[in-house]
Amino acid sequence: MNPVTNAHVDIINELKEMADTVKVMPVIFRTNHEVNSKSFPFRYETRKKMLESIFADTISITDDYTFFAPFKKYLPPLLAPKSWELRKRILRNVEGDYFSYTGDKAEGYMLKLYRLKPKVGKRRQISATSIKENLYNMALGNDTDWQAGVPEVVADIIKKEWKVVEKFAPLNDATRRIAGMKFPKEGWSK
Repeated sequence: MNPVTNAHVDIINELKEMADTVKVMPVIFRTNHEVNSKSFPFRYETRKKMLESIFADTISITDDYTFFAPFKKYLPPLLAPKSWELRKRILRNVEGDYFSYTGDKAEGYMLKLYRLKPKVGKRRQISATSIKENLYNMALGNDTDWQAGVPEVVADIIKKEWKVVEKFAPLNDATRRIAGMKFPKEGWSK
């Protein structure tokens, strides 16, 4: 959800029809500060504001999906105690029957191993990655239609945060993919 797209909105609305409570947890990476990168440009508070602007208080938005540096301590999955601590935080304040949701098959497999009862949905045509590419291309002077992929209120928030887009547009991606998930290089082994 970096940024929140029309596809995210559709998915959350579908989940609201299936569940009494929908807990949305945008991923956060922390050292002594929140780590942002070209793959994760918008801070948690900005993404929370995006979600609140659409859903108000009809969903629960938490920071329970936070990785604390050094991120390598969460691996190998299932064996690392930190990965089980993360699972415990994810399930904080979750009562009764529950399920988790992902659109990524590899992540779905990991959620299953952690007994988080995943429902794996289909990838949507619009993705946060494609929106980011369009944002970065726009910041680099190319004309794109990035706004078509996000709700109007999210587009307004992005415009207010345009310096973030400009900051990351010319940079190389500073993440690494491990066990089906991207981790920032900053904070990996500190």
